[in-house]
Amino acid sequence: YGDDIASGKILANQIRFNLKDQLKDFIAKNGLIIGICNGFQILVKAGLLPDVKNEFNTIEASLSLNDSAKFEDRWVYLKTEETNCVWTKNIAPVIYLPVAHAEGKFIPKDNSLLEKLKQNKQIVFRYTLPCTKEPAYPWNPNGAIDNIAGICDTTGRIFGLMPHPERHIQHTQHPFWTRLKKRKEGDGLQIFRNAIEFSLSL
Repeated sequence: YGDDIASGKILANQIRFNLKDQLKDFIAKNGLIIGICNGFQILVKAGLLPDVKNEFNTIEASLSLNDSAKFEDRWVYLKTEETNCVWTKNIAPVIYLPVAHAEGKFIPKDNSLLEKLKQNKQIVFRYTLPCTKEPAYPWNPNGAIDNIAGICDTTGRIFGLMPHPERHIQHTQHPFWTRLKKRKEGDGLQIFRNAIEFSLSL
């Protein structure tokens, strides 16, 4: 569909107007949904995130042009927040994943929504530093409000994030893997393992 109007906007509209009923049924049956990068943009602009309870009728947040006004292709540190997100069970407190986007700045519609996300523990990942200080650019690669890199809905089953966990499945995908102690797997694999384990438990 391209990103000519805005990243993910056209496919998000297709979902809102053509697949809404099917998606609502899928979610009601404990279905899992993940949106990575462009997928996160689609989930937000389709109204599936922050909360599907609004019946896809309103868009409560957006992912806008990076503050740098350019495509950002780099690795970032993410702080794992305390949530009920199915996808991030047993994830390390800080993980390292790549980003590759031009429109990744998470912007809630207002401060009340931001506070709601905090209170409901829907903020799953925040951009951070290894020393846990406030991450300025480029550690927050897009200028996201409150350093938000990923959120989930209130059920914890719908999850969107800008960084790419699928690009750090094996330890050899880490940019410094030859200088690090060998690991069994990359930081992103546990996210997908959680989805499989949740599905098998139903």
